[in-house]
Amino acid sequence: MRDRTEAASKAKELVSRMTLEEKASQLKYDAPAIPRLGIPAYNWWNEVLHGVARAGTATVFPQAIGLAAMFDEDLQEKIADVISDEARAKYNGQSSHGDRDIYKGLTVWSPNINIFRDPRWGRGHETYGEDPYLTSRLGIRFIKGLQGSGKYLKTAACSKHFAVHSGPEAVRHQFDARVNAKDMNETYLAAFEATVREAEVESVMGAYNRVNGEPACGSETLLKKTLRDKWGFRGHVVSDCWAIRDFHVNHKVTATAPESAALAIKNGCDLNCGNTYLHILEALQEGLVTEEDITTACERLFTTRFLLGLFADDCEYDSIPVTDNDTDEHAALALEAAEKSMVLLENDGILPLDPQSIKTIAVIGPNADSIPALEGNYNGTSSRYVTFLEGLRDYGRKHGIRVLYSLGCHLFKDRTSGLAQADDRLAEAAMYAEAADVTIACVGLDAGLEGEEGDTGNEYFSGDKKDLLIPESQRRLLDVLEMSARKLITVVTAGSSLNVPGGNAKVFTWYPGQAGGTALAELLFGEKNFSGHLPLTFYQSIDDLPDFEDYSMENRTYRYFTGKPLYPFGHGLSYTTYEVLKADADDLTVSAEIRNTGSMAGDALIQVYAACDSPFAPVHPRLCGFQRVSLNPGETKTVSVTLDPFTRTVINSEGNRISAEHGTLYVGLGQPGFENAGDTVEIRF
Repeated sequence: MRDRTEAASKAKELVSRMTLEEKASQLKYDAPAIPRLGIPAYNWWNEVLHGVARAGTATVFPQAIGLAAMFDEDLQEKIADVISDEARAKYNGQSSHGDRDIYKGLTVWSPNINIFRDPRWGRGHETYGEDPYLTSRLGIRFIKGLQGSGKYLKTAACSKHFAVHSGPEAVRHQFDARVNAKDMNETYLAAFEATVREAEVESVMGAYNRVNGEPACGSETLLKKTLRDKWGFRGHVVSDCWAIRDFHVNHKVTATAPESAALAIKNGCDLNCGNTYLHILEALQEGLVTEEDITTACERLFTTRFLLGLFADDCEYDSIPVTDNDTDEHAALALEAAEKSMVLLENDGILPLDPQSIKTIAVIGPNADSIPALEGNYNGTSSRYVTFLEGLRDYGRKHGIRVLYSLGCHLFKDRTSGLAQADDRLAEAAMYAEAADVTIACVGLDAGLEGEEGDTGNEYFSGDKKDLLIPESQRRLLDVLEMSARKLITVVTAGSSLNVPGGNAKVFTWYPGQAGGTALAELLFGEKNFSGHLPLTFYQSIDDLPDFEDYSMENRTYRYFTGKPLYPFGHGLSYTTYEVLKADADDLTVSAEIRNTGSMAGDALIQVYAACDSPFAPVHPRLCGFQRVSLNPGETKTVSVTLDPFTRTVINSEGNRISAEHGTLYVGLGQPGFENAGDTVEIRF
C-alpha cells in the first residue's frame, strides 16, 4: 500500500532545495517546470465526473445523478476504476509528447458530493442526489476506484465542494449560506467526513460561497478545525476556480488580493485554481504570511505528486497504454450503467413493447436525436454515441419495425427555423404520431438548460431552473401528441426533478451517456428490465418548497418534506414484482429474504430505512442500507445488507451525534409509507 510518510519525506527534501520564488510558483493550478530540479510542468486541473472530461476521446458514462440511480456500490467502483485507467492511459500518452496542459493530469476534481437539497439547483445532476448516506457510500466507492489500491495512487480524487454548496448559481460568488449546527453535521458535512475517513480522499476542494460568514476556501472552521483537526485529513486542499478572488471582489471579507491569498493559505488552502496566489509573495512582504506557510502548502502538493508516482521509475500505472482508452469492454460497461440507471416512473401496461405486434413507431422530440441529451456536463467526447433515435432505429431494423422521426419542436425556442411561424414542427409530429402504432416522445432538458453558472461548456445559457416544468415549446408538443398518438411513451431526459404530465408510460433517463439509445431500446422492448431508482424526491411544484436561498433542511428532501411528492425518493418500477418475505437484523446488518414473484428476471433493490425514537430524528425514516439483487422468475434469495454504522444515532440541535436506544428498521423495496415500497418488514431495536 501507499506510504504517505515516505512520500511526505521525499516532498520535504525536494521542496527544501527550492527557492522561495520557486515554492510560490508551485501553488497555482498551472505549476511551471523547475528544470534545474528535474521537475516538469504540471497542470492540476482535470475533470472525471462520469468519464475523463474535456480531453478528447473517452468513454462517457451516465451523468453522476444517473450513477446514483443505480444504487450499486460495486458497479460504481468498477466504473471509477475504468475512468482512472483511461485517465492514466491518456496521461501516459500525452505527457510522452510533452503535452501537460489543462485536463490532462492525474489530479482529478471529482466526485461532487454536495447534497442536492433543492431541485432548482442547476448543478444538482453532478451529485449523487439528496441523501447523505447514499452520497457517502457512492462517493467512497468512486474515490476508491479512482485512487486504486496499488503502491501509488492511480489518480488523486477530490471531494468537492466543501461545503454547504447547492445554489443559487447566480449569487454563488457572494452568497453566505447560513446553516445551523444540526443541519451542518447531519446533512452537509456527512459525505465529506465519510470520504476523508473511509476513502482517504487525497484532495478536497473548497466552495465559492461563504458558510456562516466565512468564505469556504479560507474558512478556519471548515479547513482547519473540521477537516484537518477533527477528521485528520492529510491530503491537500484546492480552491474552486477563482474563488479566492471572490474574497475581496465579491464577499468583501478582505480588501486586496494579497489579503485574500493570505486568508486562504493561512487556513489551509494549498492550491489556487485561479491567479490570486500570484500575490502570495506580496502577502509575505506585507507580513500577512510566513515562508513556512508557503513551504507547508508546497510540501503537501508535492506529497501528492510523489504518491502518484510522478517522480518514480517503478510506478505500476506507467505501463497503461493509450489503447486502454475507449475500449469495447469500457463501452459495454457504459451500456450496463445506462441500463441500470434509467427509471420507469409510470406504466399502465403498455411496456414492455412487443416487437411482434408493432409495425411502426414514431420517435418525436428535441432530445430524440440529441448528443447533448446523452452527455450532461463535465463530459468527455465519445466515439460511440448512440442517440435515442439511433438506438430505436437499430432495434427496429432488426425486428422489421418502421421508425418515423420528427424533431417536433426546438428544445426551448418557439420554432426550429428563424423564418418559420411558431410551432413549425407540430403538424409533422402530429401526422407521424397518427401513423404510428406507438409514439415515443423524447423531451426534457440538457446541460445547456440546467448546469453551472459561467461553465466553460455553456457559459451563456446554463444555470438554475425557475420551475419544475419542461420548456413551453415541449409542453405544446406533448399536448399535440396526447391528442394524436394511439399510445404514448414519454421519455424524459434531465438531471433533476421535473413534473412532466401525460403518456401511457413514463421513463426518466437522466443524461445516460454514450450508450443511452441502445439502453433505452433494450428497456422499452423488454430485452432488459428496468431497475433504476430515484436518488431524489420528485416534487409537484416549486411552490411546495422553501425559498431557494434558505439552507435549513426543514421541508426539504424526503427526510424532512411534509407535502405529497410527485414520486418519492427510492421510487422505480419494474416489469416484474418482488416481495420481501422476512428480515432480521443485528447491530450492523440486515438479512432479508426476497422473492421474484413475477414472470421476468430483474434486479430488485432492497432498501432499509431507520426511524429512531428521538425528538432529534428526521421527520421521516432515513435510508441506512441498500443492496441490489438479481433474481430469476420465482427465485428466492437471502441477501445481507450492510447498515450505516450511525443507524442508531441522531444529531442533536447542538450538532453532536448521540445514541438513540430504540427505533424501527423498515426493510422493503422503497421508502416506507409509499406504494412502491411493497409490504415492508418492520424490525424494532
